[in-house]
Amino acid sequence: MSKLAFAKWPVRSMALVLACCLNATTAATSQQPGASYRIRPDKPQQVIKGLGFEIQSDSIGSLNQGMPEEVVAVPHDLIPSERTRLYKDMLHGFRYTRLAMGLYLRGNDASKQHIIERYPGQMDDLRAMQDAVGIEGFDVEYWSPPPFWKESKSYYGGTLGGNDPAFFNAFSDALVEDVRYLQAHGLHVAQWGLQNEPVFGMTPLDGDKPKAGERPKMPYAIAFYSPEDYAKTLHYVVPKLRKLSPQLHIHANSWDGPAGTYAAELRKDPELLKQIDAWTWHQVGSNSNDQIDLQAKYMKGAGDKPVYSNEFEYQPADLKKIASPFMNTGQSIMNWMVFENSPTWYWLHALKPVTNLEGSGYALGFWRPQGELKQNLRPEIEAGHWDYNAPNYNAIAGFLKYLPWDSTRLTVDESVVQHDQRILVWRSKTGKLGIALSNRGTAPYTFHLSGMASRSLEGHRYTISALDQSLGKASGRSMDITVPPQSFEFWVAP
Repeated sequence: MSKLAFAKWPVRSMALVLACCLNATTAATSQQPGASYRIRPDKPQQVIKGLGFEIQSDSIGSLNQGMPEEVVAVPHDLIPSERTRLYKDMLHGFRYTRLAMGLYLRGNDASKQHIIERYPGQMDDLRAMQDAVGIEGFDVEYWSPPPFWKESKSYYGGTLGGNDPAFFNAFSDALVEDVRYLQAHGLHVAQWGLQNEPVFGMTPLDGDKPKAGERPKMPYAIAFYSPEDYAKTLHYVVPKLRKLSPQLHIHANSWDGPAGTYAAELRKDPELLKQIDAWTWHQVGSNSNDQIDLQAKYMKGAGDKPVYSNEFEYQPADLKKIASPFMNTGQSIMNWMVFENSPTWYWLHALKPVTNLEGSGYALGFWRPQGELKQNLRPEIEAGHWDYNAPNYNAIAGFLKYLPWDSTRLTVDESVVQHDQRILVWRSKTGKLGIALSNRGTAPYTFHLSGMASRSLEGHRYTISALDQSLGKASGRSMDITVPPQSFEFWVAP
Protein backbone atom coordinates (compact mmCIF):
# COMPACT_ATOMS: atom_id res chain seq x y z
CA MET A 1 0.00 0.00 0.00
CA SER A 2 1.14 3.56 -0.56
CA LYS A 3 2.78 5.21 2.42
CA LEU A 4 2.30 8.98 2.53
CA ALA A 5 4.23 11.45 4.63
CA PHE A 6 3.27 15.12 4.55
CA ALA A 7 5.44 18.16 5.24
CA LYS A 8 4.53 21.64 6.53
CA TRP A 9 0.85 21.02 7.15
CA PRO A 10 -1.27 22.04 10.16
CA VAL A 11 -2.11 19.30 12.65
CA ARG A 12 -5.88 19.67 12.04
CA SER A 13 -5.45 19.27 8.26
CA MET A 14 -3.17 16.29 8.76
CA ALA A 15 -5.76 14.59 10.91
CA LEU A 16 -8.45 15.09 8.30
CA VAL A 17 -6.26 13.60 5.59
CA LEU A 18 -5.29 10.58 7.66
CA ALA A 19 -8.89 9.95 8.63
CA CYS A 20 -9.93 9.56 5.01
CA CYS A 21 -6.87 7.63 3.90
CA LEU A 22 -6.77 4.35 5.83
CA ASN A 23 -3.97 2.93 3.72
CA ALA A 24 -1.57 5.73 4.68
CA THR A 25 1.09 5.95 7.35
CA THR A 26 2.90 9.09 8.40
CA ALA A 27 6.36 8.12 7.20
CA ALA A 28 8.11 5.70 4.89
CA THR A 29 10.48 3.14 6.33
CA SER A 30 13.94 4.69 6.23
CA GLN A 31 15.53 1.50 4.85
CA GLN A 32 13.30 1.41 1.79
CA PRO A 33 14.93 2.38 -1.50
CA GLY A 34 13.90 5.73 -2.90
CA ALA A 35 15.03 9.06 -4.30
CA SER A 36 14.06 12.72 -4.37
CA TYR A 37 11.97 14.26 -7.14
CA ARG A 38 11.37 18.00 -7.39
CA ILE A 39 8.48 18.96 -9.66
CA ARG A 40 9.11 22.14 -11.66
CA PRO A 41 5.88 23.90 -12.70
CA ASP A 42 8.07 26.74 -13.96
CA LYS A 43 9.69 24.48 -16.60
CA PRO A 44 6.95 23.13 -18.91
CA GLN A 45 7.92 20.69 -21.66
CA GLN A 46 5.93 19.21 -24.59
CA VAL A 47 2.17 18.97 -24.92
CA ILE A 48 1.09 15.34 -24.61
CA LYS A 49 -1.63 14.84 -27.21
CA GLY A 50 -2.88 11.41 -26.11
CA LEU A 51 -2.38 7.75 -27.08
CA GLY A 52 -3.17 5.71 -30.19
CA PHE A 53 -4.07 2.13 -31.14
CA GLU A 54 -4.45 0.10 -34.33
CA ILE A 55 -7.62 -1.72 -35.34
CA GLN A 56 -7.71 -5.05 -37.23
CA SER A 57 -10.71 -4.33 -39.44
CA ASP A 58 -9.94 -7.18 -41.87
CA SER A 59 -8.45 -10.66 -41.93
CA ILE A 60 -4.83 -11.66 -41.53
CA GLY A 61 -3.44 -15.14 -41.04
CA SER A 62 -2.07 -16.43 -37.76
CA LEU A 63 1.53 -15.38 -37.10
CA ASN A 64 1.01 -12.71 -39.79
CA GLN A 65 0.97 -15.26 -42.58
CA GLY A 66 -1.24 -14.33 -45.51
CA MET A 67 -4.37 -12.26 -46.03
CA PRO A 68 -7.29 -14.70 -46.38
CA GLU A 69 -10.48 -13.92 -48.27
CA GLU A 70 -12.54 -14.86 -45.21
CA VAL A 71 -13.69 -11.80 -43.27
CA VAL A 72 -12.46 -11.98 -39.69
CA ALA A 73 -12.63 -8.42 -38.45
CA VAL A 74 -13.42 -6.16 -35.54
CA PRO A 75 -15.83 -4.53 -34.84
CA HIS A 76 -17.51 -6.50 -37.65
CA ASP A 77 -17.60 -9.82 -35.73
CA LEU A 78 -18.91 -8.46 -32.42
CA ILE A 79 -22.53 -8.55 -31.38
CA PRO A 80 -23.98 -5.03 -30.77
CA SER A 81 -23.66 -5.08 -26.98
CA GLU A 82 -20.04 -6.20 -27.21
CA ARG A 83 -19.26 -3.40 -29.64
CA THR A 84 -20.67 -0.90 -27.18
CA ARG A 85 -18.68 -2.43 -24.33
CA LEU A 86 -15.48 -2.29 -26.42
CA TYR A 87 -15.96 1.38 -27.23
CA LYS A 88 -16.86 2.40 -23.69
CA ASP A 89 -14.70 0.14 -21.53
CA MET A 90 -11.49 -0.37 -23.51
CA LEU A 91 -11.05 2.26 -26.20
CA HIS A 92 -12.43 5.37 -24.53
CA GLY A 93 -9.52 7.70 -23.80
CA PHE A 94 -7.52 6.96 -26.94
CA ARG A 95 -7.06 9.91 -29.29
CA TYR A 96 -5.95 8.23 -32.52
CA THR A 97 -6.61 5.01 -34.45
CA ARG A 98 -3.95 3.71 -36.82
CA LEU A 99 -5.54 2.52 -40.08
CA ALA A 100 -3.42 0.05 -42.04
CA MET A 101 -4.07 0.82 -45.71
CA GLY A 102 -3.53 -2.14 -48.01
CA LEU A 103 -3.70 -4.53 -45.05
CA TYR A 104 -6.70 -4.04 -42.74
CA LEU A 105 -8.35 -1.78 -45.30
CA ARG A 106 -7.49 -3.37 -48.64
CA GLY A 107 -10.44 -3.47 -51.00
CA ASN A 108 -9.79 -2.07 -54.48
CA ASP A 109 -11.75 -0.32 -57.18
CA ALA A 110 -11.97 -2.02 -60.58
CA SER A 111 -8.67 -0.54 -61.76
CA LYS A 112 -6.88 -1.41 -58.49
CA GLN A 113 -5.68 2.16 -58.27
CA HIS A 114 -7.64 3.08 -55.13
CA ILE A 115 -8.28 1.49 -51.76
CA ILE A 116 -11.91 1.03 -50.73
CA GLU A 117 -13.80 -1.20 -48.30
CA ARG A 118 -13.44 -4.94 -49.02
CA TYR A 119 -16.71 -6.09 -47.46
CA PRO A 120 -20.08 -4.33 -47.09
CA GLY A 121 -20.29 -2.17 -43.99
CA GLN A 122 -16.54 -1.91 -43.28
CA MET A 123 -16.52 1.88 -43.54
CA ASP A 124 -19.72 2.14 -41.51
CA ASP A 125 -18.09 0.06 -38.78
CA LEU A 126 -15.02 2.29 -38.68
CA ARG A 127 -17.09 5.47 -38.59
CA ALA A 128 -19.33 4.10 -35.83
CA MET A 129 -16.27 3.14 -33.78
CA GLN A 130 -14.76 6.59 -34.31
CA ASP A 131 -17.90 8.35 -33.13
CA ALA A 132 -18.66 6.06 -30.20
CA VAL A 133 -15.09 6.05 -28.83
CA GLY A 134 -14.65 9.77 -29.40
CA ILE A 135 -11.25 9.60 -31.08
CA GLU A 136 -9.99 12.71 -32.84
CA GLY A 137 -9.28 10.73 -35.97
CA PHE A 138 -7.32 8.10 -37.88
CA ASP A 139 -3.62 7.82 -38.57
CA VAL A 140 -3.81 6.67 -42.19
CA GLU A 141 -0.71 4.77 -43.25
CA TYR A 142 0.05 2.31 -46.04
CA TRP A 143 1.38 -1.20 -45.63
CA SER A 144 1.29 -1.25 -49.41
CA PRO A 145 -0.09 1.11 -52.04
CA PRO A 146 -2.80 -0.33 -54.29
CA PRO A 147 -1.54 -3.03 -56.69
CA PHE A 148 -1.83 -0.89 -59.84
CA TRP A 149 1.02 1.32 -58.61
CA LYS A 150 3.45 -1.51 -57.88
CA GLU A 151 5.85 -3.37 -60.09
CA SER A 152 4.49 -6.62 -58.62
CA LYS A 153 0.83 -5.68 -59.29
CA SER A 154 0.18 -7.22 -55.89
CA TYR A 155 -0.09 -6.18 -52.25
CA TYR A 156 2.61 -8.77 -51.50
CA GLY A 157 6.07 -7.21 -51.71
CA GLY A 158 7.77 -5.33 -54.50
CA THR A 159 8.56 -1.74 -55.40
CA LEU A 160 6.82 1.14 -57.14
CA GLY A 161 5.95 0.49 -60.76
CA GLY A 162 7.37 3.70 -62.22
CA ASN A 163 9.99 6.37 -61.74
CA ASP A 164 9.20 9.31 -64.01
CA PRO A 165 7.35 12.55 -63.19
CA ALA A 166 4.15 11.39 -64.89
CA PHE A 167 4.04 8.27 -62.70
CA PHE A 168 4.65 10.15 -59.44
CA ASN A 169 2.10 12.81 -60.34
CA ALA A 170 -0.60 10.19 -61.03
CA PHE A 171 0.40 8.06 -58.02
CA SER A 172 0.23 11.04 -55.67
CA ASP A 173 -3.22 11.91 -57.04
CA ALA A 174 -4.37 8.38 -56.18
CA LEU A 175 -3.04 8.64 -52.62
CA VAL A 176 -4.94 11.88 -52.11
CA GLU A 177 -8.06 10.28 -53.56
CA ASP A 178 -7.80 7.53 -50.90
CA VAL A 179 -8.00 10.22 -48.22
CA ARG A 180 -11.00 11.78 -49.94
CA TYR A 181 -12.70 8.39 -49.96
CA LEU A 182 -12.24 8.03 -46.20
CA GLN A 183 -13.48 11.53 -45.57
CA ALA A 184 -16.50 11.01 -47.80
CA HIS A 185 -17.45 8.06 -45.59
CA GLY A 186 -17.27 10.16 -42.44
CA LEU A 187 -13.80 9.22 -41.19
CA HIS A 188 -11.69 11.99 -39.68
CA VAL A 189 -8.16 11.75 -41.06
CA ALA A 190 -5.92 13.34 -38.42
CA GLN A 191 -2.51 11.88 -39.33
CA TRP A 192 -0.90 10.40 -42.44
CA GLY A 193 2.16 8.30 -43.25
CA LEU A 194 3.38 7.13 -46.64
CA GLN A 195 4.62 3.64 -45.79
CA ASN A 196 4.92 1.41 -42.77
CA GLU A 197 8.53 0.19 -42.46
CA PRO A 198 9.63 1.08 -46.01
CA VAL A 199 12.90 -0.84 -45.61
CA PHE A 200 11.13 -4.18 -46.13
CA GLY A 201 9.65 -5.76 -49.22
CA MET A 202 12.61 -6.80 -51.37
CA THR A 203 13.86 -9.82 -49.42
CA PRO A 204 11.91 -12.84 -48.17
CA LEU A 205 10.69 -12.47 -44.61
CA ASP A 206 10.13 -16.19 -44.08
CA GLY A 207 13.78 -17.16 -44.51
CA ASP A 208 13.25 -18.96 -47.84
CA LYS A 209 15.51 -17.89 -50.69
CA PRO A 210 13.61 -17.54 -53.96
CA LYS A 211 14.74 -19.44 -56.99
CA ALA A 212 16.13 -17.60 -60.01
CA GLY A 213 13.38 -15.52 -61.56
CA GLU A 214 10.98 -16.22 -58.69
CA ARG A 215 9.52 -13.45 -56.56
CA PRO A 216 10.34 -13.50 -52.86
CA LYS A 217 7.46 -14.81 -50.79
CA MET A 218 5.85 -12.17 -48.61
CA PRO A 219 3.54 -13.06 -45.73
CA TYR A 220 1.27 -10.01 -46.01
CA ALA A 221 0.93 -6.56 -47.58
CA ILE A 222 4.29 -4.87 -47.75
CA ALA A 223 6.24 -2.57 -50.06
CA PHE A 224 9.82 -1.43 -50.43
CA TYR A 225 10.76 2.20 -51.07
CA SER A 226 14.30 3.27 -51.72
CA PRO A 227 15.10 6.46 -49.79
CA GLU A 228 15.04 8.32 -53.10
CA ASP A 229 11.60 7.01 -54.10
CA TYR A 230 10.28 7.66 -50.60
CA ALA A 231 11.36 11.30 -50.71
CA LYS A 232 10.21 11.75 -54.31
CA THR A 233 6.74 10.40 -53.55
CA LEU A 234 6.42 12.77 -50.60
CA HIS A 235 7.63 15.64 -52.77
CA TYR A 236 4.63 15.07 -55.06
CA VAL A 237 1.95 14.07 -52.56
CA VAL A 238 2.52 16.35 -49.55
CA PRO A 239 1.52 19.63 -51.27
CA LYS A 240 -1.67 17.96 -52.52
CA LEU A 241 -2.48 16.62 -49.04
CA ARG A 242 -1.88 20.05 -47.54
CA LYS A 243 -4.30 21.58 -50.04
CA LEU A 244 -6.94 18.99 -49.14
CA SER A 245 -6.36 19.06 -45.35
CA PRO A 246 -4.12 21.95 -44.20
CA GLN A 247 -4.03 20.74 -40.58
CA LEU A 248 -3.12 17.14 -41.42
CA HIS A 249 -0.25 15.77 -39.31
CA ILE A 250 2.31 14.12 -41.64
CA HIS A 251 5.00 11.88 -40.15
CA ALA A 252 7.98 9.89 -41.44
CA ASN A 253 9.04 7.12 -41.63
CA SER A 254 7.56 4.51 -39.29
CA TRP A 255 10.88 2.78 -38.90
CA ASP A 256 14.03 4.65 -37.82
CA GLY A 257 12.69 8.15 -37.29
CA PRO A 258 15.18 10.95 -38.00
CA ALA A 259 18.27 8.77 -37.69
CA GLY A 260 18.43 6.76 -40.93
CA THR A 261 18.86 7.10 -44.66
CA TYR A 262 15.21 7.99 -45.30
CA ALA A 263 15.35 11.06 -43.06
CA ALA A 264 18.73 11.96 -44.56
CA GLU A 265 17.13 11.96 -48.02
CA LEU A 266 14.30 14.20 -46.82
CA ARG A 267 16.79 16.68 -45.38
CA LYS A 268 18.17 17.21 -48.89
CA ASP A 269 14.92 19.03 -49.73
CA PRO A 270 14.49 21.86 -47.18
CA GLU A 271 11.04 22.82 -48.44
CA LEU A 272 9.78 19.25 -48.15
CA LEU A 273 11.38 18.88 -44.74
CA LYS A 274 9.35 21.83 -43.48
CA GLN A 275 6.17 19.90 -44.32
CA ILE A 276 7.07 16.85 -42.21
CA ASP A 277 5.50 17.30 -38.77
CA ALA A 278 7.18 14.50 -36.82
CA TRP A 279 9.58 11.55 -36.96
CA THR A 280 8.20 8.10 -36.15
CA TRP A 281 10.06 5.08 -34.79
CA HIS A 282 9.37 1.35 -34.57
CA GLN A 283 11.22 -0.29 -31.70
CA VAL A 284 8.65 -2.96 -31.01
CA GLY A 285 9.06 -5.03 -27.88
CA SER A 286 12.26 -3.23 -26.90
CA ASN A 287 13.34 -2.65 -23.32
CA SER A 288 12.10 0.69 -22.03
CA ASN A 289 15.63 1.33 -20.73
CA ASP A 290 16.61 2.14 -24.31
CA GLN A 291 14.74 5.43 -24.14
CA ILE A 292 17.10 6.44 -21.32
CA ASP A 293 20.38 4.84 -22.33
CA LEU A 294 20.09 5.44 -26.08
CA GLN A 295 18.41 8.83 -25.99
CA ALA A 296 20.98 10.29 -28.39
CA LYS A 297 20.15 7.60 -30.97
CA TYR A 298 16.44 8.38 -30.96
CA MET A 299 16.91 12.15 -31.10
CA LYS A 300 19.72 12.22 -33.67
CA GLY A 301 18.77 14.46 -36.56
CA ALA A 302 15.35 15.33 -35.11
CA GLY A 303 15.92 19.07 -35.33
CA ASP A 304 12.88 20.90 -34.02
CA LYS A 305 10.45 18.11 -34.88
CA PRO A 306 8.94 15.75 -32.28
CA VAL A 307 9.75 12.05 -32.31
CA TYR A 308 7.50 9.25 -31.13
CA SER A 309 6.78 5.53 -31.43
CA ASN A 310 3.70 4.77 -33.54
CA GLU A 311 3.84 1.00 -33.06
CA PHE A 312 4.60 -1.08 -29.99
CA GLU A 313 3.91 -4.76 -29.35
CA TYR A 314 5.77 -7.93 -28.40
CA GLN A 315 6.75 -10.48 -31.00
CA PRO A 316 6.60 -14.04 -29.59
CA ALA A 317 10.37 -14.06 -29.08
CA ASP A 318 10.28 -10.63 -27.40
CA LEU A 319 7.99 -11.89 -24.66
CA LYS A 320 10.78 -14.21 -23.54
CA LYS A 321 13.36 -11.41 -23.42
CA ILE A 322 11.45 -8.98 -21.19
CA ALA A 323 11.18 -9.91 -17.52
CA SER A 324 7.89 -8.03 -17.05
CA PRO A 325 6.17 -6.97 -20.27
CA PHE A 326 3.41 -5.41 -18.15
CA MET A 327 5.82 -2.99 -16.47
CA ASN A 328 7.92 -2.53 -19.59
CA THR A 329 4.90 -1.36 -21.61
CA GLY A 330 3.84 1.34 -19.17
CA GLN A 331 7.40 2.51 -18.70
CA SER A 332 7.84 2.65 -22.47
CA ILE A 333 5.05 5.24 -22.56
CA MET A 334 6.61 7.19 -19.71
CA ASN A 335 10.17 7.03 -21.01
CA TRP A 336 9.29 8.11 -24.54
CA MET A 337 7.52 11.13 -23.10
CA VAL A 338 10.18 12.01 -20.54
CA PHE A 339 13.40 11.33 -22.43
CA GLU A 340 12.32 11.86 -26.06
CA ASN A 341 9.67 14.53 -25.33
CA SER A 342 7.11 12.51 -27.33
CA PRO A 343 3.63 13.94 -27.82
CA THR A 344 2.00 10.54 -28.30
CA TRP A 345 2.61 6.76 -28.26
CA TYR A 346 0.86 3.92 -30.08
CA TRP A 347 0.01 0.39 -29.04
CA LEU A 348 -0.50 -2.01 -31.96
CA HIS A 349 -3.88 -3.80 -31.82
CA ALA A 350 -6.95 -3.13 -29.74
CA LEU A 351 -8.16 -6.71 -30.29
CA LYS A 352 -6.77 -9.78 -32.04
CA PRO A 353 -8.89 -12.83 -32.87
CA VAL A 354 -8.44 -15.87 -30.65
CA THR A 355 -7.16 -17.69 -33.74
CA ASN A 356 -4.02 -15.54 -34.11
CA LEU A 357 -1.20 -17.25 -32.23
CA GLU A 358 0.80 -14.04 -31.86
CA GLY A 359 -2.13 -12.35 -30.12
CA SER A 360 -0.75 -12.54 -26.57
CA GLY A 361 1.99 -10.06 -27.36
CA TYR A 362 0.04 -8.01 -29.89
CA ALA A 363 -3.34 -7.30 -28.36
CA LEU A 364 -5.02 -5.40 -25.57
CA GLY A 365 -7.75 -8.03 -25.77
CA PHE A 366 -9.13 -10.97 -27.77
CA TRP A 367 -12.33 -11.53 -29.70
CA ARG A 368 -13.87 -14.74 -30.96
CA PRO A 369 -15.14 -14.86 -34.56
CA GLN A 370 -18.18 -16.91 -35.51
CA GLY A 371 -17.94 -20.49 -36.75
CA GLU A 372 -15.74 -23.47 -36.00
CA LEU A 373 -12.15 -22.59 -35.10
CA LYS A 374 -9.07 -24.69 -35.79
CA GLN A 375 -7.12 -22.99 -33.00
CA ASN A 376 -8.26 -20.91 -30.06
CA LEU A 377 -6.13 -19.02 -27.55
CA ARG A 378 -9.12 -18.23 -25.31
CA PRO A 379 -11.76 -20.99 -25.51
CA GLU A 380 -13.82 -19.43 -22.71
CA ILE A 381 -14.78 -16.44 -24.90
CA GLU A 382 -18.13 -16.83 -26.66
CA ALA A 383 -18.57 -16.15 -30.38
CA GLY A 384 -19.12 -12.45 -31.02
CA HIS A 385 -17.64 -11.50 -27.63
CA TRP A 386 -14.28 -10.15 -26.42
CA ASP A 387 -12.18 -10.09 -23.26
CA TYR A 388 -9.13 -8.24 -21.95
CA ASN A 389 -5.52 -9.31 -22.30
CA ALA A 390 -4.59 -8.00 -18.86
CA PRO A 391 -0.76 -7.91 -19.11
CA ASN A 392 -1.04 -5.46 -22.01
CA TYR A 393 -4.23 -3.54 -21.30
CA ASN A 394 -3.64 -2.99 -17.59
CA ALA A 395 -0.30 -1.34 -18.37
CA ILE A 396 -2.01 1.29 -20.53
CA ALA A 397 -5.38 1.76 -18.83
CA GLY A 398 -4.28 4.31 -16.23
CA PHE A 399 -2.81 6.63 -18.85
CA LEU A 400 -6.07 6.50 -20.81
CA LYS A 401 -8.12 7.43 -17.77
CA TYR A 402 -5.94 9.88 -15.86
CA LEU A 403 -3.70 11.59 -18.46
CA PRO A 404 -6.00 14.07 -20.25
CA TRP A 405 -5.44 15.03 -23.88
CA ASP A 406 -3.28 18.11 -24.43
CA SER A 407 -1.73 18.03 -20.97
CA THR A 408 1.65 19.74 -20.61
CA ARG A 409 4.50 17.67 -19.23
CA LEU A 410 6.38 19.29 -16.35
CA THR A 411 10.10 18.97 -15.71
CA VAL A 412 11.12 16.88 -12.72
CA ASP A 413 14.57 17.26 -11.13
CA GLU A 414 15.57 13.72 -10.17
CA SER A 415 18.26 13.04 -7.59
CA VAL A 416 19.02 9.82 -9.49
CA VAL A 417 17.63 8.51 -12.78
CA GLN A 418 16.41 4.95 -12.24
CA HIS A 419 15.71 2.27 -14.82
CA ASP A 420 13.10 0.45 -12.73
CA GLN A 421 11.31 3.46 -11.26
CA ARG A 422 9.89 6.32 -13.30
CA ILE A 423 7.93 9.52 -12.77
CA LEU A 424 5.85 11.44 -15.31
CA VAL A 425 4.21 14.70 -14.26
CA TRP A 426 1.74 16.86 -16.17
CA ARG A 427 -0.59 19.80 -15.87
CA SER A 428 -3.93 19.46 -17.64
CA LYS A 429 -5.47 22.15 -19.85
CA THR A 430 -7.57 23.17 -16.85
CA GLY A 431 -4.46 23.47 -14.66
CA LYS A 432 -4.83 20.27 -12.65
CA LEU A 433 -1.71 18.37 -11.58
CA GLY A 434 -1.22 14.70 -12.42
CA ILE A 435 1.59 12.33 -11.46
CA ALA A 436 2.28 8.82 -12.78
CA LEU A 437 4.72 6.64 -10.83
CA SER A 438 6.04 3.18 -11.65
CA ASN A 439 8.03 0.59 -9.76
CA ARG A 440 9.43 -2.27 -11.84
CA GLY A 441 11.67 -3.36 -8.97
CA THR A 442 11.37 -6.19 -6.47
CA ALA A 443 10.98 -4.03 -3.33
CA PRO A 444 8.80 -1.06 -2.37
CA TYR A 445 10.22 2.24 -3.59
CA THR A 446 9.61 5.69 -2.10
CA PHE A 447 9.27 8.76 -4.26
CA HIS A 448 10.16 11.79 -2.13
CA LEU A 449 8.18 14.48 -3.95
CA SER A 450 8.41 18.24 -3.59
CA GLY A 451 7.38 21.34 -5.52
CA MET A 452 3.71 20.43 -5.99
CA ALA A 453 1.37 23.36 -6.53
CA SER A 454 -1.69 21.21 -5.84
CA ARG A 455 -2.93 20.84 -2.28
CA SER A 456 -4.90 17.64 -2.82
CA LEU A 457 -4.33 14.51 -4.92
CA GLU A 458 -6.26 11.26 -5.26
CA GLY A 459 -4.38 7.98 -5.77
CA HIS A 460 -5.14 5.04 -8.08
CA ARG A 461 -3.13 1.84 -8.50
CA TYR A 462 -2.80 -0.50 -11.52
CA THR A 463 -1.22 -3.94 -11.42
CA ILE A 464 -1.21 -6.92 -13.75
CA SER A 465 -4.21 -8.32 -11.85
CA ALA A 466 -6.11 -5.20 -10.73
CA LEU A 467 -7.40 -1.99 -12.30
CA ASP A 468 -7.88 1.37 -10.62
CA GLN A 469 -7.53 0.50 -6.94
CA SER A 470 -8.40 3.58 -4.90
CA LEU A 471 -5.60 4.77 -2.60
CA GLY A 472 -7.41 7.63 -0.92
CA LYS A 473 -6.18 11.23 -0.81
CA ALA A 474 -2.93 13.00 -0.09
CA SER A 475 -2.22 16.67 0.48
CA GLY A 476 0.79 18.93 0.75
CA ARG A 477 3.48 20.57 -1.33
CA SER A 478 5.81 17.77 -0.28
CA MET A 479 4.97 14.12 0.28
CA ASP A 480 6.46 10.65 0.21
CA ILE A 481 4.70 8.01 -1.86
CA THR A 482 5.84 4.41 -1.54
CA VAL A 483 4.90 2.30 -4.55
CA PRO A 484 4.85 -1.50 -4.25
CA PRO A 485 6.77 -3.65 -6.75
CA GLN A 486 5.25 -4.29 -10.17
CA SER A 487 2.80 -1.40 -9.90
CA PHE A 488 1.79 1.86 -11.52
CA GLU A 489 0.18 4.63 -9.49
CA PHE A 490 -1.60 7.77 -10.65
CA TRP A 491 -1.99 10.72 -8.28
CA VAL A 492 -4.26 13.32 -9.77
CA ALA A 493 -6.03 16.48 -8.66
CA PRO A 494 -9.78 15.89 -8.29
